[in-house]
Amino acid sequence: MEVGLLAKGEFNYDELLSEYRMIWNHRILASSDRSSEETLTEAVKRELLDENSHPRIRKNKFEKYFSAINRITQSPISNEAKVSLIQLHNDVMEDLIKER
Repeated sequence: MEVGLLAKGEFNYDELLSEYRMIWNHRILASSDRSSEETLTEAVKRELLDENSHPRIRKNKFEKYFSAINRITQSPISNEAKVSLIQLHNDVMEDLIKER
Protein backbone atom coordinates (compact mmCIF):
# COMPACT_ATOMS: atom_id res chain seq x y z
CA MET A 1 0.00 0.00 0.00
CA GLU A 2 1.44 3.35 -1.04
CA VAL A 3 1.08 6.18 1.42
CA GLY A 4 1.85 9.44 -0.33
CA LEU A 5 4.08 11.96 1.41
CA LEU A 6 2.12 14.95 2.63
CA ALA A 7 3.02 18.18 4.37
CA LYS A 8 3.90 18.00 8.06
CA GLY A 9 0.93 16.83 10.08
CA GLU A 10 -1.14 15.87 7.02
CA PHE A 11 -1.59 12.12 6.79
CA ASN A 12 -3.97 9.68 5.18
CA TYR A 13 -4.97 8.26 8.55
CA ASP A 14 -7.01 5.38 7.14
CA GLU A 15 -3.97 4.05 5.26
CA LEU A 16 -1.55 4.80 8.09
CA LEU A 17 -3.77 3.01 10.61
CA SER A 18 -3.74 -0.03 8.34
CA GLU A 19 0.07 0.11 8.13
CA TYR A 20 0.36 0.60 11.90
CA ARG A 21 -1.79 -2.49 12.44
CA MET A 22 0.61 -4.47 10.22
CA ILE A 23 3.55 -3.52 12.46
CA TRP A 24 1.75 -3.87 15.81
CA ASN A 25 -0.59 -6.70 14.85
CA HIS A 26 -1.12 -7.84 18.44
CA ARG A 27 -2.59 -4.48 19.48
CA ILE A 28 -6.29 -4.07 19.87
CA LEU A 29 -7.19 -0.73 18.37
CA ALA A 30 -10.89 -0.19 18.90
CA SER A 31 -12.03 2.40 16.42
CA SER A 32 -15.77 1.89 16.15
CA ASP A 33 -16.72 5.27 17.56
CA ARG A 34 -13.56 7.23 16.66
CA SER A 35 -11.95 8.39 13.45
CA SER A 36 -8.81 6.75 12.10
CA GLU A 37 -6.91 9.90 13.08
CA GLU A 38 -8.08 9.72 16.70
CA THR A 39 -7.47 5.98 16.89
CA LEU A 40 -3.96 6.17 15.46
CA THR A 41 -2.89 9.25 17.39
CA GLU A 42 -4.13 7.73 20.65
CA ALA A 43 -2.34 4.44 19.86
CA VAL A 44 0.95 6.27 19.25
CA LYS A 45 0.52 8.29 22.44
CA ARG A 46 -0.19 5.13 24.45
CA GLU A 47 2.87 3.52 22.83
CA LEU A 48 5.17 6.39 23.75
CA LEU A 49 3.82 6.57 27.31
CA ASP A 50 4.20 2.78 27.56
CA GLU A 51 0.62 2.47 28.78
CA ASN A 52 0.39 -1.03 27.34
CA SER A 53 2.85 -2.31 29.97
CA HIS A 54 2.50 -2.92 33.65
CA PRO A 55 3.41 0.25 35.61
CA ARG A 56 6.40 -1.42 37.33
CA ILE A 57 8.11 -2.27 34.05
CA ARG A 58 7.30 0.85 32.03
CA LYS A 59 10.08 2.60 30.15
CA ASN A 60 10.35 6.33 29.71
CA LYS A 61 8.96 7.97 26.59
CA PHE A 62 12.41 8.46 25.05
CA GLU A 63 13.21 4.74 25.27
CA LYS A 64 9.78 3.92 23.85
CA TYR A 65 10.26 6.44 21.04
CA PHE A 66 13.57 4.82 20.09
CA SER A 67 11.98 1.35 20.17
CA ALA A 68 9.01 2.48 18.07
CA ILE A 69 11.19 4.15 15.42
CA ASN A 70 13.39 1.05 15.30
CA ARG A 71 10.37 -1.18 14.83
CA ILE A 72 8.99 1.05 12.08
CA THR A 73 12.28 1.18 10.16
CA GLN A 74 12.69 -2.61 10.41
CA SER A 75 9.14 -3.28 9.20
CA PRO A 76 8.19 -4.45 5.69
CA ILE A 77 5.88 -1.47 4.99
CA SER A 78 6.64 1.04 2.23
CA ASN A 79 9.24 3.73 2.80
CA GLU A 80 6.54 6.38 2.42
CA ALA A 81 4.50 4.77 5.21
CA LYS A 82 7.62 4.54 7.38
CA VAL A 83 8.34 8.25 6.93
CA SER A 84 4.72 9.17 7.67
CA LEU A 85 4.56 6.99 10.81
CA ILE A 86 7.89 8.38 12.03
CA GLN A 87 6.61 11.92 11.45
CA LEU A 88 3.44 11.11 13.36
CA HIS A 89 5.55 9.73 16.23
CA ASN A 90 7.62 12.94 16.12
CA ASP A 91 4.47 15.08 16.29
CA VAL A 92 3.03 13.13 19.21
CA MET A 93 6.39 13.15 21.01
CA GLU A 94 6.65 16.93 20.60
CA ASP A 95 3.20 17.29 22.16
CA LEU A 96 4.18 15.02 25.07
CA ILE A 97 7.34 17.02 25.73
CA LYS A 98 5.36 20.28 25.72
CA GLU A 99 2.92 18.82 28.28
CA ARG A 100 5.60 18.49 30.94
